[in-house]
Amino acid sequence: MEFKDYYSALGVPKTATDDEIRKSYRKLARKYHPDVSKEADAEQRMREVNEAYDVLRDKEKRAAYDALAERVASGRHAGGADAHGFQPPPGWDQGFDFQRSHGGPADEADFSEFFSSLFGAAQRRQAQQRQARARGEDQHAAIEIDVPTALRGGERMLQLRALELDGEGHPQVVQRTLQVRIPAGVRPGQFIRLAGQGLPGHGGEPAGDLFLEVRIAPDARWRVDGNDLTMKLPVTPSEAMLGAQVRVPLPGGEVVDVGVPPNSRPGRRLRLKERGLGSRQPGHLYLELEIALPPADTDAARAAYEALARASSGFDPRRTLGA
Repeated sequence: MEFKDYYSALGVPKTATDDEIRKSYRKLARKYHPDVSKEADAEQRMREVNEAYDVLRDKEKRAAYDALAERVASGRHAGGADAHGFQPPPGWDQGFDFQRSHGGPADEADFSEFFSSLFGAAQRRQAQQRQARARGEDQHAAIEIDVPTALRGGERMLQLRALELDGEGHPQVVQRTLQVRIPAGVRPGQFIRLAGQGLPGHGGEPAGDLFLEVRIAPDARWRVDGNDLTMKLPVTPSEAMLGAQVRVPLPGGEVVDVGVPPNSRPGRRLRLKERGLGSRQPGHLYLELEIALPPADTDAARAAYEALARASSGFDPRRTLGA
């Protein structure tokens, strides 16, 4: 049996604080949770991360694990075998009183042989002496919304699979529908916390929380870059060349007057400060100009184009192409 380095699994040093361990776990859970991850080994990595977090977040387990790890490092573990032939020495857990943070012995199937050998037997012995009490685990999922909803807020129906306890206390997977309130000003990557919607607690303890990572749905009208938004703003040739005040409907539902400077070229970007995503430090909204040509479908329109051609007879749009 191989000795597991739980600190490496979470990517934290052995001196890490509880807060650092918790932050690292949440970061890795966002990366590897099977419901949101695209990593090929996401399920296996998520098991390793959960196992490491189960031990290091618990003061008793962490203290016992650290003491055992010191034995391994000094070569004093059972039988003098190397770490790949590791077996926990008898009485290694003496003086510690472990509480289960999961449901029961069946949960050991989610963990490695190493974890079960260390904590399974100890926790089963103590389970006979008292009923386990533990707050439910937090869960992570993703929710996809459009740009207007991110700016204005709103409500969304979300369906997800969740773990609940049946009448006999056995875990079962059920389909749940939640009404989620989206606060105005959310940004990509932000988390919405739904209290009590995580895994159920044990021994009368409360359920964990559900953290929803906000994702912005792709849309041809608006391009998202962090907290900034970019949208196309069509203008006529006369508006671009002579300058104009144009009315622009924004993604959040407002309509504003925007000044187009004279001699504006296609692709020029006009910035509307702090009209992007986010609430505390909102991004900007960029209007990217594109020239919309009026059709020459009337006598007046054709006459106008002919007058423009005569007035600009010295202008060669292809002069940069060479001979």
